[in-house]
Order: sequence, then C-alpha cells, then structure tokens
Amino acid sequence: MPDQSIPQSLPESRTPVDGAEGASPAAPSPAKGSEGLTRRRLLGTAGATGLALGAAGGAVGYAAAPSQATPLSSIGADEAMFHVKHQPGITQGLQARGHLVAFDLAAGAGRKEAAALLRRWSETARRLMAGEAAATDDTDIARDAGPSSLTVTFGFGNSFFIRTGLEKQRPVALDPLPDFSSDHLDKTRSNGDLWVQIGANDALVAFHALRAIQKDAGRAAKVRWQMNGFNRTPGATAHPMTARNLMGQLDGTRNPKPADADFDQRIFVPADSPKDPAWMADGSYAVVRRIRMLLDDWEKLSVTAQEQVIGRRKSDGAALSGGTETTAMDLEKTDANGDLVVPLNAHARITRPDQNGGAAMLRRPFSYHDGIDPDGAPDAGLLFVCWQADPLRGFVTVQRKLDRGDALSKYIRHEASGLFAVPGGAAEGEYVGQRLLEA
Repeated sequence: MPDQSIPQSLPESRTPVDGAEGASPAAPSPAKGSEGLTRRRLLGTAGATGLALGAAGGAVGYAAAPSQATPLSSIGADEAMFHVKHQPGITQGLQARGHLVAFDLAAGAGRKEAAALLRRWSETARRLMAGEAAATDDTDIARDAGPSSLTVTFGFGNSFFIRTGLEKQRPVALDPLPDFSSDHLDKTRSNGDLWVQIGANDALVAFHALRAIQKDAGRAAKVRWQMNGFNRTPGATAHPMTARNLMGQLDGTRNPKPADADFDQRIFVPADSPKDPAWMADGSYAVVRRIRMLLDDWEKLSVTAQEQVIGRRKSDGAALSGGTETTAMDLEKTDANGDLVVPLNAHARITRPDQNGGAAMLRRPFSYHDGIDPDGAPDAGLLFVCWQADPLRGFVTVQRKLDRGDALSKYIRHEASGLFAVPGGAAEGEYVGQRLLEA
C-alpha cells in the first residue's frame, strides 16, 4: 500500500476511454454537447496531460482543470467498485468522512415505489462512486474531485417489510434488539424503513453523495434521521495504523480480517443459509448505535486509570499483559500483588471472542461531534457500525456481556439504535435489493 500522504499522479489506466478497461458499460450515453466527458474521465485526462477547457464559451463537460493543475493525489483517485459480491462500505478501510441516514417510506408508498427508489439510488451510487456526475440535477459540489474512495451502502429495517407487504421475506434476524441497561434511546433517531451509509475520504464528495441520495428520494421517502461522522484522514500518520477514537484509544485492534479463514462465515450470510431468505445471500446485518462518550468524566481519569478501564495501553494499544498491539492478551497474568494485570471488568477482556462463545463482528465506526451542550459538555462520541452474519450471535451476545459489568459503561451512553438487513451487492444491470423487491 503506497503512503497516501504523498501525492501521486493518476495512473493512465484510470482515464477510461470508450471500450477501454475501466469504462462502465452500464453508464448512459452522455448528453448531447457534453462531448462524452464525465467528471471521472475529464479529471483523469486533465491530471495526466494538463488539459484546460472552457477558455471560450465556458467549460465543456462536468469538470475542467487549469493547465498547471497538480494531478490527483492517491486519496482523490482511489475508487471503490459498486457492482461487487458484497455491497461496498463493509470491508473497505475506515473513511475520513461519513454520513448515516435513515428514511421512512412516504404514506401510500409501497413495494413498487420502493423498487423504483432503489433503482434510482443504485444508479446514482454507481455513477458517483466512479467519479461521475449524478444523472440529473447534479449540484456540482464534487466537481473538482476524484472518487475519493466513496462508498454508498443500502439496508432495510424491520418496518420496511410491513410497508411493502413483504412480511414473509423478512429475516428472523431482524427481530428488534433487546433492551440493554446502558440504553437511553431516542426513538426518533433510531431504526427506519431504509438505511444508507455513505463514506468517502473527502468531505465534499461525501456530502455530494448525501445530497444526491436525498434528492433521489423525492416523494417516495423522507428522512427519519441523519448523523455525520469522521475518522482520521488516510495518510495523516507516518504509517498505516489502527484508528483512534475520541477517548484517545486505538479502536479496532481485534477486528476480524478478510484473510481470516472464518471471516466470511462470521460476517456474511451464506447462499445456502437455512435461516435467512435467499435474497440475503452474500449480505450482512448492520447494527448502528450512536454512543455518546462522557468525555469530561473520562478525561478526569489518569492515563493509568483509563488503561485499566480498557485493558490496553493508550500509547500503542498493547494489552496490559505485555507485548505489542497484536500480541495475544494473557488473561491469567498477575502482578507482584497477585492481582490480574488485565482487570476482570476491562472492556478488552469482556469483548474478546473467546470470552463470548466465539462471537465476533466487524466494527467500522465513525466518530462524531455535534457541538457543546449548555453545561459545556461536548456532544461527541462514536457512530458505532458493526457487521455480522447473525446479529443475535454477534452484537447481542457481546452487548449482553458488557451489560453485566463493563468498566467502560459509566463513561458512555447509547442514545440511538438501529438494525438493518443489508443485501449482497448488485450484479451488473441490477439494483440493490432487486432480488427481494422483484421476487
């Protein structure tokens, strides 16, 4: 993986030409007068050749770069694919900017309207992820940017199946989550018929996608809730490393990895699943939690006390039992006084898969900060998103264990929640959810 902090020229192969590899065969023909130049194509050409258009009669196509423009950096040029086995936005690395938004279908809207909406959304996501403009009424927000690792992911909530008359196709895994002792949930910011996750490594690219998705909803659906998040920008550190959350802790050390032999088994629904409907093949279940961090209380603790709460060193994420970040935690190690080095109620001890019957989930969160309360406390924390093949075995198992004595629980508060069925990726010529809505 190249150091993303070093600008790199856009590879010549990323400038698609008609019939060349990288050009999307599903893309509609350019409008008359555009001369076939999409934002993705023009940016690539401009970066490679210094092409400048529009000196006479205005800019041609979606974007033009000045003759001395610096080629796109690797961050701007990075592109995620839309037509893949599993929807984008699940296994990709953490993105610098994210938006989570839930929609409810409008009164009177049902299966037909939902299918038309998912068709529009899928086409818009495909175009924007490729660095192209929206098909209609593009806002020009991302005019000068490349794809910037944009991903758009779609899911269905429990209520979606009632609204569309598809109750018989609703997965059992979408049964409502149980109540937990740390819950202080705002129902107006929880659940929803439809859920969209947007991530990108550029804030304007992410907002551009959010605005396009909102506009595409039209009269078919309205926003129920929306949350904005962020992570460290790729390339901001001297070398790739596990991200830190707003408590300053490395967060994601023991995340399952695609190279693990049982990764797909834990994260994705198999095609022959005996308990999931066929349309969920290659999909996953997303649990979304808005977790407020009580930072004023947390920051009063000494670093040593914080490390005791988590069970890991703050500096490098290594377990308190020693070694490096990736060294296996020794749960039985004691200090000179005979006390466990990793406390029994340490967060990292309680959440270990081997302490939860092998339960595991792929955590892919965003941090958030929504201003300062009247008492001066920051409204900040984690937009927790986790992925698993079975939320009852994954998230629920672990959260129940945390409920019974996690040292971290007094410093956090769960304020919103959602559970969504995220179908597999759309094949070429399909839209997300087509196997459900047109069955």
